[in-house]
Amino acid sequence: MNIILFSTLAETNELPMKDHRARHIKKILHLVKGDTFQAGVINQSKGLATITKMDEKSISFTYEVENEQASSLYPVTLIVAQVRPISMRRILREAVSLGVGSLILCTTDTAEKSYAKANLYTSGEYENILVDGAMQSGQSRVSSVQFASSLKDAIDQLPTDAEKIVLDNVWEGVPLSSLNLGEKQPVVLAIGGERGFSDRERTLFKEHAFRFASLGKRILRTETACSAGIAVLLGRMGLL
Repeated sequence: MNIILFSTLAETNELPMKDHRARHIKKILHLVKGDTFQAGVINQSKGLATITKMDEKSISFTYEVENEQASSLYPVTLIVAQVRPISMRRILREAVSLGVGSLILCTTDTAEKSYAKANLYTSGEYENILVDGAMQSGQSRVSSVQFASSLKDAIDQLPTDAEKIVLDNVWEGVPLSSLNLGEKQPVVLAIGGERGFSDRERTLFKEHAFRFASLGKRILRTETACSAGIAVLLGRMGLL
């Protein structure tokens, strides 16, 4: 963790030792009374926490705001097909770490329909994973997540002024690294699941003015394509 995030913070705070953040402070960071650590309020602020007391039951600390505005995320929306929960956990964490503004998790023609009802979502675990990604990045802004029952549903949720790109290695497209994109222009990047998109969905992308692009001829895992695709995209936007 490069920052420890909370839903709310006051000038003085107490964190039970059973909380994983408290265990991280004590056992991983090896902090003691008088030490400081970077802290923040999710989507609100960043600041400095100072430990005032630590015992076997809890950690007490003060919080001083250093930046009242959470650092902004990039104007990128990632449409990603529903995949196995173990893979989606990696996708969510890395997308937030890379600064993706929003994600739309989409049920597609070739995806296993049960993935959308996984415990990852019904338990709310995915929200904790998003926060973990933000803490890794050292920032307090957390990406938003929406769900779509179909690709058409996902497309209907998109900003109207966005540049739209789909990664696909079946229909002919240009290298993603060849595109010239502005850093303030909203961009949508769509990535398929384990078996890619269907031809019906490819036609739907074409009808909605998506540009087809690729990361080369190799077939990548969805989580690999997401991390690589976002990185290349942000580079072409001048943000990395």
